[in-house]
Amino acid sequence: MERITSTQMIPDAFQGARDDVTMQFAIIWDQIKAPLIVPLLKLAVAICLIMSLMLFIERVYMGIVIIFVKVFGRKPERRYKWEPMKDDVELGNSAYPMVLVQIPMYNEREVYQLSIGAACGLSWPSDRIIIQVLDDSTDPTIKDMVELECQRWASKGINIKYEIRDNRNGYKAGALKEGMKRSYAKSCDYVAIFDADFQPEPDFLWRTIPFLVHNPELGLVQTRWKFVNADDCLMTRMQEMSLDYHFTVEQEVGSSTYAFFGFNGTAGVWRIAALNEAGGWKDRTTVEDMDLAVRASLKGWKFLYLGSLKVKNELPSTLKAYRYQQHRWSCGPANLFRKMLLEIIKNKKVTSWKKVHVIYSFFFVRKIVAHLVTFIFYCVVLPATVLVPEVEVPKWGAVYIPSIITILNAVGTPRSLHLLVLWILFENVMSLHRTKATFIGLLEAGRVNEWIVTEKLGDALKSKTNKAPKKPRFRFGERLHLLELGTGAYLFFCGCYDVVFGKNHYFIYLYAQAIAFFIVGFGCVGTFAPNF
Repeated sequence: MERITSTQMIPDAFQGARDDVTMQFAIIWDQIKAPLIVPLLKLAVAICLIMSLMLFIERVYMGIVIIFVKVFGRKPERRYKWEPMKDDVELGNSAYPMVLVQIPMYNEREVYQLSIGAACGLSWPSDRIIIQVLDDSTDPTIKDMVELECQRWASKGINIKYEIRDNRNGYKAGALKEGMKRSYAKSCDYVAIFDADFQPEPDFLWRTIPFLVHNPELGLVQTRWKFVNADDCLMTRMQEMSLDYHFTVEQEVGSSTYAFFGFNGTAGVWRIAALNEAGGWKDRTTVEDMDLAVRASLKGWKFLYLGSLKVKNELPSTLKAYRYQQHRWSCGPANLFRKMLLEIIKNKKVTSWKKVHVIYSFFFVRKIVAHLVTFIFYCVVLPATVLVPEVEVPKWGAVYIPSIITILNAVGTPRSLHLLVLWILFENVMSLHRTKATFIGLLEAGRVNEWIVTEKLGDALKSKTNKAPKKPRFRFGERLHLLELGTGAYLFFCGCYDVVFGKNHYFIYLYAQAIAFFIVGFGCVGTFAPNF
């Protein structure tokens, strides 16, 4: 039998490069690029351009609506009847509706006094308001502190109830649901909900309840958030920019057009009849607030957003807390969309236009497409076209559309316009986490129902009388985020390739975005940055 030579085993194209791994890889790349990589990348570019156009049209539409609202002064007081509550000599305080104020909390050592104090300071006839503290704390020391605080306010004549459970089933939704089962809660007409870091002004009820009293079709009045720690660090400034757009534009547009928007879970007042008709609180997703809002809307209830009334609260100032929050906020809506799509389609109480708005605009474009296109297009596909010059992205898709979308997003926070570039880079980094969470929600994968309460620091960092909090100890796995570091390395490689072989000057963006991924990947953002 003849001996088989290496020349016979290895194709001629590889023979001269068998000792050069780089050359072999280059030859393999050239052989699969034309029949496989180029068509797939062209398809990915086309899909991403379609998603970009969808997001662009949505942003322009909302921009036009918000201009119309501002120019023509469609204030809530003009769209709905509003009159101040008046005393009734004959009925006395019974002329005022009964209001329940719920404060769900979980191990809120730093902020429990602020929220309870603000709720107890709400101005309303004392015999027509009940403060309900729903404490799911697992730390017995914090539990005792919260109970003592409730007793302190009760001794001052405040009608405050301290409620605990022997489990955390359903998390926040479970606590709120249990709170509504109390006998005294069943006698109430409206329920105001405040998370543990929210501090409403004393006149909050006087400015919200009249809308519900005089407009029986209204089921919810949502107010705006005001961030007390926006200037703590650059990360909180970035969050402020994103959330200000949400409140200034998205919530206002939803309220002004279809009288529908997502309940923010706090700083709002529900008509208890609307809450009950919708089926009450459900814990099937991590966005129990949005779940309730969609179900109530499908029952025909209208919502009002009151942007002029702001409630102070705290932004997560550590990267770990922010990542957990964004996972919940991205995974939950995608999972809810999966669970409610058919229910929305089959509903017969609302108009077809409203169904289209809820399915396409509210869920699909804002909760799914917005996350996917930001990461997949700008952090994966666009850099990949540098490596495959046969595939080109039109300038309108690579530059013009994202620029216009960015400018429209920036209108909510004029004071931070100079941070626009940093905001883009930071949002692109966070889009990795949001995209992963969105897929988990759509596919109902492992972490779909993960609920981790967002850590609040309150005045711990600012108080001069208290000792400075200890810096948390970071374990190796906590301070290095491998997905971000891997993406940063990919972008950096694409940037280097573009410098040598490219012609579109994408390397400027690629290097900047790679640096942003590296900074977050090493955990060097937020109030606490790890010390190496």
